[in-house]
Amino acid sequence: MMEDMTGVDAKTIPLDDKGSMSIFTSSKILGYENDKILGPTGAVGVPEFNTRFTRGVLLDTMPTKFDFLVRICGYTHGTDVWLGNAQDLIKEGICDISKVIGCRDGIMLDLIRYGLENALAFKIMESVRKGKGLTPEWEAEMRAHNVPDWYIGSCKKIKYMFPKAHAAAYTIASLRLAWFKVYQPVAYYAAYFTIKRDFFDGELVMKGRAKIEERLKTLREMPNPTAKDEGNMIILRIVLEMLARGFSFLPVEIGKSEATYFIPEDGKIRLPLCSLN
Repeated sequence: MMEDMTGVDAKTIPLDDKGSMSIFTSSKILGYENDKILGPTGAVGVPEFNTRFTRGVLLDTMPTKFDFLVRICGYTHGTDVWLGNAQDLIKEGICDISKVIGCRDGIMLDLIRYGLENALAFKIMESVRKGKGLTPEWEAEMRAHNVPDWYIGSCKKIKYMFPKAHAAAYTIASLRLAWFKVYQPVAYYAAYFTIKRDFFDGELVMKGRAKIEERLKTLREMPNPTAKDEGNMIILRIVLEMLARGFSFLPVEIGKSEATYFIPEDGKIRLPLCSLN
């Protein structure tokens, strides 16, 4: 949809663009900084990096490279890979994101670099990624090849690991969407809201930032939010970000509004008919 609006082929978007990469550590390029609700990064609305948990991982790691984002994707899709494991190693200064285990393939490649035989490195990776840990014999072999104690301990904590190919594919898609968010913002927001239109409340949005923040606060204080509530919270954060960047909405108007599509119009976004209850 964004390609139709902008004429930009997503496949041509560079994956090393500094502007796109910067939103994973700062929102400065988006025109606002350290918003009280949105936080210090600009990753709100970017798939795989959109949740409060994932944005916390971004702040702990401050990724500046594609490979780091791939590792973060591995952390957040794995079990006992980040919490109580990689996060502690990084916070305690034992190692940094370039060394800590992120995806299952990394274990095999790391062990091969330490000098273990290929077949054994593969066998250890397969055991660790399934949460089966290490045998005493494997530990002894790893220590004989100077594999650090922290690395061995990390392997023993892991219950499930994400494959690097999946993490890389997700990261590529995320970076391409980040590029549109930075350089084609109106098209980005129009496409995002169209896809998530079931969670969009046009009447609330047209009442302004104060009412949006009030509704978001109410949702965040719910003890047991539903999937619908979670979806509403994400949408409201995206709306607040769009407003913080200086963009605005145009109200529903017969003859100009589409039925279900949010449409860019003179640098603003025209609400569709379906945005009204």
